[in-house]
Amino acid sequence: MEAGTADDNAAAIARLIAESEIRAVCLRYCRGIDRRDFDIVRDCYHPDALDEHGDVVGTVEEFIDHARAELSRFETTTHFVGNILVEVDPDGHRARCETYTIAMHRLAARADVRPERDHVVGLRYIDAFEKRDNRWRIADRVCVFDWTRTDPVVGWQFTDAFRRGGFDGTDPVFAPSLRAVIDQARPQPPTTGDPR
Repeated sequence: MEAGTADDNAAAIARLIAESEIRAVCLRYCRGIDRRDFDIVRDCYHPDALDEHGDVVGTVEEFIDHARAELSRFETTTHFVGNILVEVDPDGHRARCETYTIAMHRLAARADVRPERDHVVGLRYIDAFEKRDNRWRIADRVCVFDWTRTDPVVGWQFTDAFRRGGFDGTDPVFAPSLRAVIDQARPQPPTTGDPR
C-alpha cells in the first residue's frame, strides 16, 4: 500500500460527505420556499448570513420577511434545481456552491385585466457555505438572474380529484405516514343495512 493512500481516501470521503450535506441544504431550502415553511428556510442559513436576492439585500430575517410577502402573491411555486456544483475548500469548513434553478410561479387571474399565468425565472444561487458546530449552512448568498418569461396558462387544468400542494403543514411531504394519507383519499365501501 502506498504511503498517504489512507489519508487521501479519508479526505476524499470527507469531501463527498460535505458535498452531499451541502446539496441537501439546497434542496431543503427549495422545499421550505415552495411549502412556505420559513422555519425550514431559516434553518438553511447561519443566523448572521446575508442574502442578495434580487430586489432585497439583507439579513436572513429581512429576506424571510420579504419572501413571505412576495410568495403570498402566487397560488403556488416550484423551484426545480439542476446542476449543483460544490467546491469544498481544503480546510473542510468552507465551500462555494453554484445551483442552477428554474423557479416557476403560478399567478391567479386578475379580474378582466390579466389571465391566469405562469412566471418562470432562470437563476443561479451562488452560496458561500460554512460548517459550524458540525453543520453546513449558507453563510452568504448571491442570486444571479439569467432569464425570465411570463405565459398565460392554457390547456388542461387539474380537477378536484388531484391532490394539490399545501402551505399550512398539511402537505403530504410532512405526513408521518403516507399510507394514512392514501387511506383518507380512498373511496370507502358503501355501508349496507343490517348485516343479518
